[in-house]
Amino acid sequence: MRRKLFAAAMLAIVAATGLSACGSDDPNVIKVGTEGTYSPFSYQGSDGKLTGYDIEVVQAVADKLGKKVEFVQTPWDAIFAGLESKRFDLVANQVTVNDERKAKYSLSQPYTTSEGVIVTRSDNNGITTLADLNGKTCAQSATSNWSKVATGAGAKVEAVEGFVQAIQLLKNGRVDATVNDTLAVAEYTKKTGDTSVKVSGKTGETSHQAFAARKDDALVAEVNKALDQLRAEGKLAQISEKYFGTDISK
Repeated sequence: MRRKLFAAAMLAIVAATGLSACGSDDPNVIKVGTEGTYSPFSYQGSDGKLTGYDIEVVQAVADKLGKKVEFVQTPWDAIFAGLESKRFDLVANQVTVNDERKAKYSLSQPYTTSEGVIVTRSDNNGITTLADLNGKTCAQSATSNWSKVATGAGAKVEAVEGFVQAIQLLKNGRVDATVNDTLAVAEYTKKTGDTSVKVSGKTGETSHQAFAARKDDALVAEVNKALDQLRAEGKLAQISEKYFGTDISK
């Protein structure tokens, strides 16, 4: 029942905002869909404004293109529906590159490289590999790449809105684990000092994240050109070092 209500809520969000938040008709504006709740990539700063790695990278891209950015905050599980319905022009929210998305959307060149990790409660020593997730329950955003990884390992997925909710369910004992990006997990640990959860294993795969646009949108070619320039100038490395202390843009 909770999943049905959540799905209905997501559809309501898209329907309610679809007329008032259409993709930009102004050639000088790029409308960007992002969660705003996924630290350190896209989140609310202490001043209430959107900030984060993805936010700064897409703003730098827009600057190169001589355009302004208008952000449209959207829950992850509704973000691709928002892109398809033209609520915005681009998704900037750690979109993992995979064959399914490459077939359905136009993806930019990657601007993040990372790896997946398995997170459990600190007192759980029975899950250290993906194989150990078979028959277990994982809290994941339903349409995320990590949800597919968990499902592929034989886990049952409990749908959540984002990483913070996944951690809460894990701490409450309602799920056995969650799979996510090592960068997001490290940021959570650094900010909260939470010792009740731990990284218990790695997924064994490297992932690449990119911006997503509608299929065959010419915008992606412009974005790629801007990313090439930002990479050559060292700007991507600079933004990366600011948030992670290392260059994850390679």
